Amino acid sequence: MIQRADAHLETWKAKQELAERMIPQIGQLYRDHDVVMSVHGRSLVGRSPIDIIRAHSFARKIDDVELSLSETSAVVDALARIQPGPVSVDLALLANGFRSSGSADLDAYLREQLAPALDAQPGEGTDVVLYGFGRIGRLLARIIIDHSGSGRGLNLRAIVVRKGSENDLAKRANLLRRDSVHGPFNGTIKVLEDENAILANGVRIQVIYSNDPASVDYTRYGIKNAILVDNTGKWRDAEGLGQHLQNQGISRVLLTAPGKGDMLNVVYGVNSDKITDEHTILSAASCTTNAITPVLKVINDRFGVKRGHVETVHSYTNDQNLIDNFHKGDRRGRSAALNMVLTETGAAKAVAKALPEFEGKLTGNAIRVPTPDVSMAVLNLQLERETDRDELNTFLEQVSLTGALRTQIDYVESAEIVSTDFVGSNRAGIVDGLATIVTGDSAVLYVWYDNEYGYSCQVVRIIEQLAGNHPAHLPVREA
Repeated sequence: MIQRADAHLETWKAKQELAERMIPQIGQLYRDHDVVMSVHGRSLVGRSPIDIIRAHSFARKIDDVELSLSETSAVVDALARIQPGPVSVDLALLANGFRSSGSADLDAYLREQLAPALDAQPGEGTDVVLYGFGRIGRLLARIIIDHSGSGRGLNLRAIVVRKGSENDLAKRANLLRRDSVHGPFNGTIKVLEDENAILANGVRIQVIYSNDPASVDYTRYGIKNAILVDNTGKWRDAEGLGQHLQNQGISRVLLTAPGKGDMLNVVYGVNSDKITDEHTILSAASCTTNAITPVLKVINDRFGVKRGHVETVHSYTNDQNLIDNFHKGDRRGRSAALNMVLTETGAAKAVAKALPEFEGKLTGNAIRVPTPDVSMAVLNLQLERETDRDELNTFLEQVSLTGALRTQIDYVESAEIVSTDFVGSNRAGIVDGLATIVTGDSAVLYVWYDNEYGYSCQVVRIIEQLAGNHPAHLPVREA
């Protein structure tokens, strides 16, 4: 019994050693060449040895066996020798493909699979400005900084805020440094008082104070052709957001709230292919719309949806009152910390802006609850054909693993999982398989979502598409 326990520990230590060896090479290729390594979509950049081992274990869900660290370590060694240009590579697909090929020359195999990236040149980078620095703005900053790589991708150049106090700069830095929900910033932050800037992991962020979106001179700070992300929600139509484009240095505006009028509301992965160069002002829709639209799309494509109702159980937001006080909205003046608050949501109608086939099919309501983050959408759907729980869940699990929307949809089955387990999830929505109810052509689905971080990840995906500097994904996954 003792010998068997020792054997398990030795196996674990061997995995740790391999993972530790991979980390410097993963980092060097990312920093110098914008090579992003992942295992079935789970990024390995900036991860710990335990995270890398966990990603290899996750591969069992797709490949039926745990991915061999010795095989992927060999692939990483070869990539370090080849030094490809900007590319997002899936180590699982490369390792499995090489094993199946029967080839004995790993370098030659990788050169063939990664041919489009061998001569690829890094881009010049795209400037990003965050207009507003609240919950979403600070999470966007964290994600963009974490994605900085060689500095030739998204470059967070500035945040624009209204000055709140004489020590405003230090307070902004501290809010970026510490977060009650998402924990401490992963890195170092320094305040540059003389320059009115924040230095975060080597990224210099200019802090600009302004009350007027049309009067900021971005060129004064060397900012050009920037994508401005408006996180304030103050202006939600093209006319209001168009004020940002009156400034030299700003080329496109992305709103992190549902847009009004005929503005393109984008749910990344669902209708992001509709973005054209003419879309200088567009919306990233809402967190709830991003959570439910991908799930609704795949269900509609497979089973058809006649009609449905969406009930969101949503964490309280800064718009609500901490204690009872006046609020222009119904019920929202009552204490968010003490009450479940029934309120309206536009998410159900907003789905149709990304999926026109849902026009008039969905109704919705929302219940605000006393939690700071992570929400749930309950989808009560009438399908066009009968199915059962096993068929629906099996389909959704497979979609989450290998489908085109696997970056947006996750799937979980656990009798013990609760809302805090989803803090920091980078998926738009996570289907809770054990809660699924199906009776004939009626289905009830429960979809968790981190309404802050998961949504912010969707926003960054749109920014990367607008910037046009996201590297190719290789090798190409077979449908």
